[in-house]
Amino acid sequence: MGSVQREAPLAARHHALRVGRGLRKPANWMQLVKFSAVGASGYVVNLAVYTTLVKGLGVHYILAAVLAFCVAVTNNFLWNRHWTFRATDGHMGFQAARFFTVSVMALGLNLIVLQLLVSAADVDKVVAQAIAILAATPLNFIGNKLWSFGKPAPRRSL
Repeated sequence: MGSVQREAPLAARHHALRVGRGLRKPANWMQLVKFSAVGASGYVVNLAVYTTLVKGLGVHYILAAVLAFCVAVTNNFLWNRHWTFRATDGHMGFQAARFFTVSVMALGLNLIVLQLLVSAADVDKVVAQAIAILAATPLNFIGNKLWSFGKPAPRRSL
């Protein structure tokens, strides 16, 4: 078995242990509260832009969701970098790229949930978007906590 194949399960176990230890730290819960507050502001921004585009301008709901995401993700990155994770010592460009990557993954989940709610369950488009954003939030927090703004794990030699 190659070293890459052996390292993958080790990395997964390392991250699982890291998450487990992290759940026991009050500072992480405070970060979650701050992340949620920032997320709430992004949620309002997202829904305001989305509603304006869908109801006011007649933009297709999927395109409106993507455009609203672009506005909200910028808001959320700046607040999370400076307030939630206080990650101003890291390189802003790398953090932004990682934050955007995690956010696009969360957007993918958001769009799947949105599409299912609108087309399969006939839920109102604005209500569906509100639910879809909430469904993607846990993925967004964990990805940003551990990868976008997280401290790199120390390298160990085998």
